[in-house]
Amino acid sequence: MKRTFNIWADLDWITVLLYLTLVIIGWFNIYAAVYSEHHSSILDIDMRYGKQMIWIIAAIIMTVAIMFIDTRFFTFFAYVFYAFALLLLFAVSIFGKEVNGARSWFEISGFHLQPTEFAKVATALAVAKYLSSYGIKIEKLKTLIIVGLIIFAPAVLIMLQPDIGSVLVYCSISFVLYREGFPGGFLFFGFLIIVIFVLALVISQLAILFFLIIVALLSLMVFNRRFIELLIGALAILIIYYSILTVNHFFHFRISHYFALLYTTFITCAGAIVFNLFKQIPKIYWVTLFLSLAIAFSFSVNYVFDHFLEPHQQHRINILLGKETDPKGTEYNVNQSKIAIGSGGFFGKGYLQGTQTKFNFVPEQSTDFIFCTVGEEWGFIGSFTVMALFGLLLIRIVYLAEKQRSAFSRIYGYGVASIIFFHVAINVGMTIGLMPVIGIPLPFFSYGGSSLWSFTILLFIFLRFDASKMTLLK
Repeated sequence: MKRTFNIWADLDWITVLLYLTLVIIGWFNIYAAVYSEHHSSILDIDMRYGKQMIWIIAAIIMTVAIMFIDTRFFTFFAYVFYAFALLLLFAVSIFGKEVNGARSWFEISGFHLQPTEFAKVATALAVAKYLSSYGIKIEKLKTLIIVGLIIFAPAVLIMLQPDIGSVLVYCSISFVLYREGFPGGFLFFGFLIIVIFVLALVISQLAILFFLIIVALLSLMVFNRRFIELLIGALAILIIYYSILTVNHFFHFRISHYFALLYTTFITCAGAIVFNLFKQIPKIYWVTLFLSLAIAFSFSVNYVFDHFLEPHQQHRINILLGKETDPKGTEYNVNQSKIAIGSGGFFGKGYLQGTQTKFNFVPEQSTDFIFCTVGEEWGFIGSFTVMALFGLLLIRIVYLAEKQRSAFSRIYGYGVASIIFFHVAINVGMTIGLMPVIGIPLPFFSYGGSSLWSFTILLFIFLRFDASKMTLLK
């Protein structure tokens, strides 16, 4: 195996430059967000911008250290890192410090460490390790089950804290599967699950049932070209539809999460039988199975919404869906955020001239809502520039991932891109009112050591692999 000795010559300096640009811009915007005339020096460590400077210096030291670590260290210990991350997630849910209703932080000598952020790195490494192992085929059901467990095991532990925003981040890692050959149709079904969740909170359950039946029939028309297969599939769907209506009418109860649990159990037990009947026409099986599970999921949404989400999270979602209004309470954050961004206009008010941020109208303006400072002080031009930098970074990561000679580094590279993309899309979306406020940081921008360090480690491990161009056996 040939090893590259001049690692600095082979390092992708374009990505490094993009990283440093985003970090520096983020640091100056933290300074603008919490600026104080009594602590005007950006190097004042008593203020958040001074502390962020320390986090940045530490992050740069980490990047240098990562460059000196052999890539085989990350591949060999990938599962060890993952197991340790799970242990930390479990421990923090019991012994962690509660902040904003979530027990997500360890407090060590005044320093707060969030294991959730670093668990993303470990999960991306574990997924890459498993999918790049010899004999692993993405189309096998066993492979999908195992990789699904790898992705969602930390998400389940994070639910105990609870931290819904971080849970959703782990779902983004599943995008890696599509690059490795997972059928693209499942991406549509994943999007459909999100639609079902939203509809279940807005319209009646029978209306959702009718909607799913229509989607299933249209899917059959697309997937099946032969009339007999379409007819068999349509009959199977209608049987499911009328069986639900009949059971609901016979027992005279409103379809609830209890019925959903029983129905899901029935579908699981009957799945093998149905597969044997439809093994010659598997598309019908997958459509009918997905329909059944989607129905069960839709009937369970309200139970999950009522029992797993915190009251403030429920309010935020209801406000986003237009079911509630609370301009002076839950809705206040988003309203002030939109006012701040909108007031910036095209060119912005100028650096350190933002009024919404200077007078603390925008809560969490140096962390979750840091993008408000960009919009208010730099306007549309500044906001577009920041989004363009993130876009270039993501494009560069994907480009480098496609150039990798090993499956491990390629898969890990796509994991890095997926996590960063999800964070940027959700964070910016919630500041402009397009997404619910779920409290996830903007990569390289938001104040905090855990966030900056985890994203730095995530990115530079990939750059280390790219620089070495190490070839691993699949």
